[in-house]
Amino acid sequence: MDIEFVAASAAVAPRTALARIVFEGEALDGALAQAATGSRFTGGKGQTLDILAPAGTEAARLVLVGAGKRETFDALGAEHAAASAYAAVKTSGLDVLRIETPNGDAALAARAALGVRLASYRFDKYRTKEPAEKKPSIVKTQVATAEADAALAAFPPLAALADAVAFSRDLVSEPANILYPAEFARRVKELEALGLEVEILGEAEMAELGMGSLLGVGQGSVRESQLVVIRWNGADDKTAQPVAFIGKGVCFDTGGISIKPADGMEDMKWDMGGAAAVSGLMHVLAGRKAKVNAVGILGLVENMPDGNAQRPGDVVTSMSGQTIEVINTDAEGRLVLADAVWYCQDRFKPKFMVDLATLTGAIIISLGNDYAGLFSNNDELAGNLLAASGLEGEPLWRMPLPPQYDKQIDSMIADMKNTGGRPGGSITAALFIQRFVNGLPWAHLDIASTAWKKPSSVPTIPDGATGFGVRLLNRMVQEKYEG
Repeated sequence: MDIEFVAASAAVAPRTALARIVFEGEALDGALAQAATGSRFTGGKGQTLDILAPAGTEAARLVLVGAGKRETFDALGAEHAAASAYAAVKTSGLDVLRIETPNGDAALAARAALGVRLASYRFDKYRTKEPAEKKPSIVKTQVATAEADAALAAFPPLAALADAVAFSRDLVSEPANILYPAEFARRVKELEALGLEVEILGEAEMAELGMGSLLGVGQGSVRESQLVVIRWNGADDKTAQPVAFIGKGVCFDTGGISIKPADGMEDMKWDMGGAAAVSGLMHVLAGRKAKVNAVGILGLVENMPDGNAQRPGDVVTSMSGQTIEVINTDAEGRLVLADAVWYCQDRFKPKFMVDLATLTGAIIISLGNDYAGLFSNNDELAGNLLAASGLEGEPLWRMPLPPQYDKQIDSMIADMKNTGGRPGGSITAALFIQRFVNGLPWAHLDIASTAWKKPSSVPTIPDGATGFGVRLLNRMVQEKYEG
C-alpha cells in the first residue's frame, strides 16, 4: 500500500474514494444529512456509509466513517476509522482512498495511515484462481491533513511497525510444510539486513548445552529443532544490560503421542505465534533504530508422533539440571520455553524477560478471544506491559501466580511434571515456566486466545494471523527502556 500525506486543499485525483470521519451527534450538511438519516447512520464507532459523491465533489464516491464521540477520539480511534474506510472501498474498483483527518492533526494523520497499512494486510501468495473483482483495487491511500510535512515526519517509525507486524503475520500464516523450524530460522536470518545479529543453534549445539527439555519435544519429527538468538545493540553503550524476549515456536503441533483430535488440527500451524511476535518485535526495533539493547530467543520445533517420539511418562533433563516427567506430550510449549528461558537468563543476564506463547487452551476458556493472559513475578514489569497494551489496543489481563498451586506440578519421580491437571491450567503452566526464571523479573504472555482471529472484530486486523504482541512490546520498550 502506497501512503501519501497531502494538504487538505490538494486536488482529488480521478478514481478516488473520499472518506470523511464523522463524530457521533454532530450535524451533517444537506445531502449528507439526508443520506445519513435514510440509512440510520449516526457516526457511531465502526459505522460506515458508502454513497455516490454529491454534485460538486471531485471524488468518485464518498464514504462516511463513524468515529464515536469527538472527545474520546484518539490515536487508536484514528487507526480504526481509517481501517474501516479502507474496508468499505477496498474492492470498489477505485484506485485511491483519500482520508480527511479531523482538525488536520499530524500525529492522528500518521496513525490513520498506520491503520490502513495494517488493515490492507493480505496473505494471498497461494491463491492462483481468485477472480479480479474479489481482489483489493485500492493501491494508494492519501491522508489529507493541514500538517502534511509533520505527518510525513512522524510516519517512519509507524511504517517500520507495520512492516514488522506484516512479517509476524506472514510467519503465522504460512503452512507448516513450508515453514518448519529451519525455514523459520532462515527467514529470521535474513533480518540481518536491518542490522540485527542472528545466531542459529542446531540440535548438536543444543544437546551439548543440555537442552533435553526442548529437544525431547522435537525428537519425533524429521525436521531438526532450532534455537535462534536475535540481538539488537542500539543503545549508546553496546555493553549495557539488554532487555529480553523469548518466543515459543512450535511450527506444527499434532500433540505428539498425546495426539490432538483431527477437527481443527490444521490451525496448529500457528502454534509458533509467540516466536513470530518476538521476531516481529526485533524487526521493528531494528527498523526504527531503537536506542536499546535487546535479545530475542526463539525455540523452534515440530511436535510430531513417530516411532522416536517422546512418550507420556518419559523423564527429561533440562538445561537447568532440573528433571521433568512428561505426563502429556501435548503440553509441549512449556518444555520448549523451559530451556529457552534458562538459556536466555544464563547467557545474557538481562534486565527482565518476557516470554510469549500460544500455550494453553485454558486461557481461552478464562478470557475469551480478545484478551491475552499476563503472568508476572514483578509488579513494575506487569504494569509497564498493561500500560502499553492499552495504548496499542492489544489487551492483557493479569492473572495470579498463587504459590499453593505450584504443588500441582510436583512429580513423584522427578523434580516436576509438565502438567498440573485441568484446574487452573494456564496458571500451572505459568508456574512451570517460573521454575526456570531463577528470580529474574519475568512476565509470561499466554497469547493462545489472540494470535489468530476468525472472525476478527478489529478493523486493523483482517481475519487470520494478528501479530499480537509486536505492538505492545514495541511500545513498552519505546516508553520505558530506551535512552
